[in-house]
Amino acid sequence: MQLDVESLRTLLAVVDHGSMTRAAEHLHVTQSAVSWKIKRLEQRAGRVLLIREGRTVRLSRDGRALADEARSIVEAHDRAVARLGSSELAGRVRLGSNEEITASRLVSVLGRFNRVHPAAWIEVVVDSSQELAALVDLGEIDVAVIQVSDDERRPDDTVLWTEDLAWMTGSEAPYDEGPVPLVTFGAHCNYRAVSVPLLDDAGIEHWDAFAGQTTAGVKGAVEVGLGVAVLGSRFLGDDIVEWRPGATLGELPPMYQVARIDPHDVSPLATALVEAICAEVSEPALL
Repeated sequence: MQLDVESLRTLLAVVDHGSMTRAAEHLHVTQSAVSWKIKRLEQRAGRVLLIREGRTVRLSRDGRALADEARSIVEAHDRAVARLGSSELAGRVRLGSNEEITASRLVSVLGRFNRVHPAAWIEVVVDSSQELAALVDLGEIDVAVIQVSDDERRPDDTVLWTEDLAWMTGSEAPYDEGPVPLVTFGAHCNYRAVSVPLLDDAGIEHWDAFAGQTTAGVKGAVEVGLGVAVLGSRFLGDDIVEWRPGATLGELPPMYQVARIDPHDVSPLATALVEAICAEVSEPALL
């Protein structure tokens, strides 16, 4: 029995992203290529590795046993390739990121980057998009991963994904009548900046009920019924539903998660870091 590394990588992508479609997008291949690699892997192993349930898939008992070993095999392979193909780029690069990229994904990107560029070192700061945008313009960080509106997006920004927005509330807290309690990220929140004028134009009374610092905090506040929020539509489902009066308001504009390089000092190292981020972070993570 011989198990090839790329088939193992494909299996892990399906597990990590939850579906054949998302795995294909992550690996930049077609869905049929993912299905074929999984089928070939199962044939070589002589075992069913994935159990398909409608549009979702989960590991079988044999699949779980193989996945544990597969991760070690793929990581060892990538380390060996990185050593053989390591670059001559050296120096410091300062990265700022908002918390839309989870810590685990950021660590994964930086780990791979360090293996490919062993002579480089990265300093990381996590802050709000507004703060990071100011820092990159001041030259205090080299690369910023931030969320911006269409008006704020620049021609040289690299778009990682587009965030479609929706009005939402807790399933047990419709807030169909009376003043609306708002759940936001605070006074300088991009979502607040686009939602409050729509409420004002419609003559809907509102008040700030909760200001969170993280997406997880704001999402949690909506789930337990503390108020109405504007968030990415990916969070709809289960305990979070669309806020019905929102359908009568004007259209919410999309937001963009982008990677931005210091415009005054575009270094090869910063450019390489943006390429590494784009290769692995092309969609948001569900919290």
